[in-house]
Amino acid sequence: MPPTGDPLARRYRRLLWCHPRAYRRARGEEMVGVLLDGAPPGRTRPTLREAVDLLRHGLRCRLGRPASRTVGVWATLAAVICGLFTGAAATRVAWETSRPQPDRAEAAALFADVFPGHRLGDVEPATALFTFYSQPLRLRNLDQVLLGDGGEYQQGETLLSAAGAPPTPAGRMLTDTERRLREAGWQVYEPMVSGDSGCTDKWCASIVRFTETTILARRGDTALRVTITSPPQGVSSYLLVSVNRTAPPAVLPAGLLGGLLGAGLGWLAFGWASRRTDAGHPAGGVVTALFGVSMLLWWSPALLTVPHLLGHHLDEPHPSWHPLWEWLGQPALALFFVGGALCALLGLALAALPRHAADPLPTAAAG
Repeated sequence: MPPTGDPLARRYRRLLWCHPRAYRRARGEEMVGVLLDGAPPGRTRPTLREAVDLLRHGLRCRLGRPASRTVGVWATLAAVICGLFTGAAATRVAWETSRPQPDRAEAAALFADVFPGHRLGDVEPATALFTFYSQPLRLRNLDQVLLGDGGEYQQGETLLSAAGAPPTPAGRMLTDTERRLREAGWQVYEPMVSGDSGCTDKWCASIVRFTETTILARRGDTALRVTITSPPQGVSSYLLVSVNRTAPPAVLPAGLLGGLLGAGLGWLAFGWASRRTDAGHPAGGVVTALFGVSMLLWWSPALLTVPHLLGHHLDEPHPSWHPLWEWLGQPALALFFVGGALCALLGLALAALPRHAADPLPTAAAG
């Protein structure tokens, strides 16, 4: 047995913790002895190659099924999606470090600075950092979120509009707005122009073509969206402004740390269930089927949403990117997530059932 006080042996044993407990008990000391025999005199730390090999072998060993060539792929899929979900949850928590959404006074002062000569009309302050149909999300709304309305869970915003008739033509209004924003220290993005048709009054007696020009700008943690409509449409304002906060600095590190933690836990949970259901388990087939359903329900929304959101981001500028959970199709497709989570939990519960007495728990790994 290698001496317990040897620092190199101690560090080798520390690296072996990535292997399952049963494997360490059966082969740990033998592996440490072989590694020490191959180490030159005076070495006190494992080489980088030894450390990587031990970690790689340990992670593979945790999956069991030494004859399988695809178990690593399935484990990676499970780990990645678990990491994405936990990363998204961590970013949502980190959003709470943001300043509150602009209130009525801040929004009115901003309007006065950027649009002098325009008369402020309605002001609708944001009711929360994130809202559901413009209101804070409540427990009583969860059924609506699950049953198709989850896309209405969005970042809150303070809305303002101008009253009366425009004091200047739309072209000059656009030029003056961009100039004032830049003079005030805002980062101004390229304007977006779109055309449409609408009613000239609430009875829609006649149809007219109109142009909407949108200006996006950012200063610090505040994002601004200005929409100028020309000619003005009936009872609608010619000038609409929305103000909200951008993602706080804590979002990125929280997402990375949460993602790594979730991916690690996902790998370990998959490996535990995989080893237990390798052979001779009474519910092995059911657990495998439940895992497949979970992956289908969890990955499908992300694979459908990512191309759409990526195209959306490429088509127009964004002072702040959409939150990570929206890239995963959440909560718009929350029912898929809940269904996948229930299948995964049921699979883990079935994997915990006792194995047949004659079937030892597999610990060997390929390679």
